[in-house]
Amino acid sequence: MSVKRLVLVVAAVLAAGTAFAQNSTVTGAAGGAVTGAVVGGPIGAAVGGVVGAIAGTAMDPPPERVVTYVRQAPAPVERVVVQERVVVGEPLPQTVVVQQIPEDPKYGYAVVNQQRVIVEPSSRRVVQVIE
Repeated sequence: MSVKRLVLVVAAVLAAGTAFAQNSTVTGAAGGAVTGAVVGGPIGAAVGGVVGAIAGTAMDPPPERVVTYVRQAPAPVERVVVQERVVVGEPLPQTVVVQQIPEDPKYGYAVVNQQRVIVEPSSRRVVQVIE
């Protein structure tokens, strides 16, 4: 496979993986594999499945009970202000204290720059910004 074709395959797979990512990891993997197979054959299917699964995992929305908990949780006494933008998919700075959500330890939250954010505690990656 030529380098140009491989680049096109990866670009198509990334686009497909992102489009399918909003549903779930399984949908992301399946969508990426199908698109990869169409564009690049068996190798494209393998690459697409992996990329789609990663994108699907990265974008799974938290359950509504987690969002409700974060909206209603008391704000910390100490205000946290950071210079970096708070962006979904990016980790919070180490200076931000992440609070665990008791009913669902898969998620945590913080209040940064007067915004409530839901994070994945192990990676500190922002999952959702509460508006």
